[in-house]
Amino acid sequence: MALTPAVTAWLKSELGSTADLVDLEARYTRLGSARAVALEVLRERLADLRAQPTTVNVSGVVSVSFTENIKSLERQIAALETGQPPAPDDPLDPDGSTLGGVGMLYLVERPRR
Repeated sequence: MALTPAVTAWLKSELGSTADLVDLEARYTRLGSARAVALEVLRERLADLRAQPTTVNVSGVVSVSFTENIKSLERQIAALETGQPPAPDDPLDPDGSTLGGVGMLYLVERPRR
């Protein structure tokens, strides 16, 4: 399974323009979906960040914290796991919408107080 231009563009938008296309192609062939590739790459980045100290502080010289970067990656992973944003190769419902959307919504009258 080869990367299409639409899938490549989506992966670059999620992972950044410096992502290695050869690596992404190999992962896409192995995993079969753009969402799985993005999740695998982001989880590796998160693991690398967690393996390093989250804060480096040299009194009076410099202070660096990676805590917000970790939180940002966690939020991005959570969004991808819930299906947002939709990937170009996500499976579709018969009506053309992506799977995982709300199929039916029931409105029920609340009892009066």
